Amino acid sequence: MVDLFQLPVERYSPKDKQRWPVIITSIVSTVTNRLHTLSTSGSADDSETKDSIKEGKEIVAKLSALKHEMGKNAVLSPVEQDGGGNIACYNDELAALPEDDKRWFTMNWLFAECYLYRRVRTFFALTQQWKEYDPFFDSKAETYRSSSLAILHLAKALHAMVDQPELSKDFEQPGSPLEIAFLEMVQADLWGNATDLSLLVDLKYEDLQKLQAVGAEAQAEQAKMILRNDLPKVWAHLKGLKGGQVDIVLDNAGFELYTDLILADFLVSCTPFVSTVVFHPKAIPWFVSDVLPFDFTWAITSLSDASFFPSLALEQITDLARLSERWQSHLKSGVFKLSVPTATPLGADTTEGGFWTTQHAFQDMPAVDPGLVETLAQSGLVIFKGDLNYRKLIGDAKWPATTPFTEALGPLAGRFPLLTDLVRCGLAEGVEAEIGAKSPDWRVSGK
Repeated sequence: MVDLFQLPVERYSPKDKQRWPVIITSIVSTVTNRLHTLSTSGSADDSETKDSIKEGKEIVAKLSALKHEMGKNAVLSPVEQDGGGNIACYNDELAALPEDDKRWFTMNWLFAECYLYRRVRTFFALTQQWKEYDPFFDSKAETYRSSSLAILHLAKALHAMVDQPELSKDFEQPGSPLEIAFLEMVQADLWGNATDLSLLVDLKYEDLQKLQAVGAEAQAEQAKMILRNDLPKVWAHLKGLKGGQVDIVLDNAGFELYTDLILADFLVSCTPFVSTVVFHPKAIPWFVSDVLPFDFTWAITSLSDASFFPSLALEQITDLARLSERWQSHLKSGVFKLSVPTATPLGADTTEGGFWTTQHAFQDMPAVDPGLVETLAQSGLVIFKGDLNYRKLIGDAKWPATTPFTEALGPLAGRFPLLTDLVRCGLAEGVEAEIGAKSPDWRVSGK
């Protein structure tokens, strides 16, 4: 494994002492609400429902015990064998550590947070009635519903572009209409990450629209917050593709996934150089809001469900239904692809997709999963979305801000062309001091 070049890695912070228990408490609340529904339903006396109630109570007890472990800074327990993948990778690393380095408050952050979600997964995977239950789905769905105005805005913008075949005319010329449209779509996708539920655990739903402003004026303001802009290089690279493939390693479900789909559709429908987009979801409920295979297909079909967006008028739903129909067509034709089958059950020990829910930094990918490296090397561009993916790319190490990104990538550098939507290294001299004076928490605030 990569030693992160002896750099210190991110450790537990006081915020985690508050955030982790809040996440567990939210899962307990979700399961408890489900248990209440089951116990008051007309089928409460049938054997299957009784089993569900019994197992659900056991899950709540295990979650409460886990929360207690955190509170007393206990040693992390081995992940139980639950029939799923990614067990040995956690347990082997735990076994190799001295005791003081495998407690909740002294373990490195990357391992501890990934371990948290893998450990929680066992509580559900070891049941019969809750195996396919995603305790975060309701919160993901609600944030998606609350984003209806931004969703509609982007749908209309994309329709206008798709309906202009002349948009790609003279795309080789600097400042062409297609290049301008590309920059608009990328920036919309960039700020879709504002609804990361694993970081914004106390965010009120009514605040989401403030974070999702997608108009031209809002984008101009947001552009001032970009610390490094390689989009001209990205545009030049994409123009060199012919019938190329773009891969997106997904982050959040809901609105961010929607903006990923918007960008993907723009690339395949409006440009002459991308013909396929492959999306990489997670294998288990992960960091509260990350995309599962079900989330992906559900997000597309929900766009045509008028009851899901009750605040929108019928003609507005028609705009979304048109989008849903085109994206479903893309899936059927292979223009859009998931890296795993859309019906993949939670926790399946699949070859593709499993690496994303290990504790490994992506620097370890060539050693741990060389097949995945080979798969990504077939892509014209791999886009890594979100905070965790970026932290894993640079080993979650405390690199000096001016460290070249290629150096921070370590053994992954040069394996395939990649793009990220965050930056903590590769900054020009003086940028860190300037932004630090204005926003001391710039590395974690997402602003």
